[in-house]
Amino acid sequence: MPGYSEDKEAVLRRLRRIEGQVRGLQRMVNEDAYCIDVLTQVSAVTHALELLGDHLGHCVRDAVAEGGPDADTKLREAREAIERLVRS
Repeated sequence: MPGYSEDKEAVLRRLRRIEGQVRGLQRMVNEDAYCIDVLTQVSAVTHALELLGDHLGHCVRDAVAEGGPDADTKLREAREAIERLVRS
């Protein structure tokens, strides 16, 4: 069961907010907004994507507690997700 299952409605609300923020970013770029203003909004979108923390606090933690190959898989997935976020 996904780590966000208990807060699925909150996650969906957050995703709808992010969707609106991304549309706003597109509009800002189309209107040639100041770079710092665009970056500030990008930061807000990134902050709203707290799913990685949820994943670490639930799925990865539980898999590590149980041990075995699933723990290794969850840790690898988390590492790869963090690497993708750092690169972007």
